[in-house]
Amino acid sequence: MYQMLEVLGPEHEFALVDETLQPIPMVDQVIKTLRGRIANYANCRTFTFGKELQAHVAEFSAIRPFVSPILFEATMHSAIEYIQEILSTHFDAQLLGTGMHPLISPNDVKIWPHRDRQIYSALHQIFNLYQHGWMNIHAYQLNLPYGTQSEALRLHYLISQILPYIVAITASSPLCEGQFTGYVDTRLLFYQQSQVRIPSLLGCIIPETVSSFHEYRQKVISRYSRDLAAHGAPESLLQREWLNSRGAIFRFDRQAIEIRIMDEQECIQADVAMSCFLRACLRGLFTQNCFNTPRQHLIQDLNAVMEQGLKARVLHPQGPTAKHVCRTLFQVAVNNATTEEKQYLSCVSRRIEEGSLSTLLRRDIENKAQKTSMHEAILTIYTRLIQHLQRNEMYF
Repeated sequence: MYQMLEVLGPEHEFALVDETLQPIPMVDQVIKTLRGRIANYANCRTFTFGKELQAHVAEFSAIRPFVSPILFEATMHSAIEYIQEILSTHFDAQLLGTGMHPLISPNDVKIWPHRDRQIYSALHQIFNLYQHGWMNIHAYQLNLPYGTQSEALRLHYLISQILPYIVAITASSPLCEGQFTGYVDTRLLFYQQSQVRIPSLLGCIIPETVSSFHEYRQKVISRYSRDLAAHGAPESLLQREWLNSRGAIFRFDRQAIEIRIMDEQECIQADVAMSCFLRACLRGLFTQNCFNTPRQHLIQDLNAVMEQGLKARVLHPQGPTAKHVCRTLFQVAVNNATTEEKQYLSCVSRRIEEGSLSTLLRRDIENKAQKTSMHEAILTIYTRLIQHLQRNEMYF
């Protein structure tokens, strides 16, 4: 068992695409190349390469969580390089980050056809999986150990207090089917819409405050399990903590809180930088009087931030805009960061001051589209993003 916030447990989601950004639904064949047979995942010394719901999306996760963000970056970028070599050699494919594929329709996407397909079939009967909120989302998920129950409950509360403003920094999905949507975080917009039949599963993304693990299991997990059962879900989908779709969830099997609100970024360095920012910020908030923003205000702020990003006007007392709140949180992080974490915080500062990846992508695509078609502009800029992932360089 790790101490609270002792380690960082990353899970990255990247799409397999060809040179025209067409999805390549061959994650199963990559796993077969690595493991000798088709399975849900393949362990590769320091990382795991695994499947997702979409047959063209892969998850990269660490075999063991990291104390050191420097080791985190080196290990996971090495994983990207290793898999990219296999993709280039055998599949003529490349890895693409960001929160959504900018061009595809849900009907262009194939569902993972092997083990777990019964789970996906059951979910499809309830929700219709052929929506962007299921078939076209890439998240960066960070697992943080929660320590004792009392530490866990406070950490869960603190995370809920900052979730809307994290989105202002990490939004990277301004496009859908080749058009700007008017939202900086289109992934979360469609994520919300994908589960409207069972609102208790999503919980407006912002977690409820609970006073014990028992209350959490009863108030959250048992409630959405009852609602799933009422819609015909099989026993295999009930009482499953991983089905909780809130922006941060307890993973009791890992003794961790999984933060899942963030869009995937353009490279590993960017994910590491956000991880350092979050851990240092939470470390500081845990030892001081924290903000106490009502949950309904947090929900309203999240909806505003999803659309307008750092410019969104918010109800948080450190406002009036999300950028003001992020600057406050950044100062907390700086004051509580380790030496290694401080090496990454300048990257987060630039995102706060210069704009999220979503904002930068819109800027550059609009500029490019003045000289060529929108489609060509998207291809050009997202091809650059592929290169940034391969070189592990943030996009500014």
